[in-house]
Amino acid sequence: MHLPYEEQLAAKQKKVQKLLNSFGKVSPVIGMEDPLYYRNKVHHAFAWSKRTGAVHGSYQEDSHKVVMGKDCLLEDKKSQQIIDTIASLLPSFRITVYNEDTGFGLLRHVLIRRGFSTGEIMVVLVAASPLFPSKNNFVKALRKIHPEITTVVLNINSKRTSMVLGERNIPLYGPGFITDLLCGKRFRISPSSFYQVNPVQTERLYAEAIRMAELTPEDTVLDAYCGIGTIGMTASGFCKEVTGVELNAAAVRDARTNAKTNGVRNIRFIAGDAGDYMEQRAAEGIVTNVVFMDPPRSGSDEKFLRSLIRTAPDRVVYVSCNPETLARDLKLLTKGKYKAREIRPVDMFPFCDDIETIVSLKKTT
Repeated sequence: MHLPYEEQLAAKQKKVQKLLNSFGKVSPVIGMEDPLYYRNKVHHAFAWSKRTGAVHGSYQEDSHKVVMGKDCLLEDKKSQQIIDTIASLLPSFRITVYNEDTGFGLLRHVLIRRGFSTGEIMVVLVAASPLFPSKNNFVKALRKIHPEITTVVLNINSKRTSMVLGERNIPLYGPGFITDLLCGKRFRISPSSFYQVNPVQTERLYAEAIRMAELTPEDTVLDAYCGIGTIGMTASGFCKEVTGVELNAAAVRDARTNAKTNGVRNIRFIAGDAGDYMEQRAAEGIVTNVVFMDPPRSGSDEKFLRSLIRTAPDRVVYVSCNPETLARDLKLLTKGKYKAREIRPVDMFPFCDDIETIVSLKKTT
């Protein structure tokens, strides 16, 4: 946070080069023109303070102590205002804040998701119980102050867990999801669906990934770890057909809805583990021309990577949010049948340590 943005980009470029130079030349990082208030997903944990009452903000590093923060330079301004309003309404409605030590209390977290292109806003109230006092009046009071809110969801998380969201969602107002426009397509976003937090850089990221894939109208494509189908649907207009695989069932439901909404008929989505699916394809001898893979920070698993090498697609485009696990996975892929052709960092997270990196690989034998 203390570094000027150009110095941040230089530091991230150096970091990626140090980790990935052995695989090929690293292209210059793609930065943002306006690197502030870019997060379209804002999550605040709630806790109780004897001195000040309800507090909300981020967890202190390596702890569950909530640190208050005003005017975060990364989070969408409107979302921050809505969370402040929610905190101010709690005493009037006698809504208690959850205590992690005792297990008593109700409100645990607030999650805001905003469609920057559509203006739609979803408020997710994460509670320890579905018994939310005067919930209809609470929503009415909230929307009186913020009429731009398009849906409010009560998420139930009754477990003593570090996970933010529970499995049950109860719409209190609106449809229970929002939509946003990305790369010319409309996407439905539910409370637990993965959607990139920086829409401006996401369009640049996907444009680079599609360019690197060198798609043709005859190509068949696998979109592994596909989320709500953003990469696969962006690629669908350049190839013959796309198969998306995603473990999160809610995201798959959104992906199928997104395909129908956008009239994309050459794509299908499968709910399941990407490693299991790739292993099955390898066993059946099913060949895909191109594979996009966008795994979580932990990277891909060995089952997926070894099955990928066995099926031997012509081209692989690896999108990673963690250059350390990317370097680990590239060691295995480049010992097999692949060579990295292009490495391109994209700064999706200004003023943070993280950096997104795209690597295109091509079969060598």
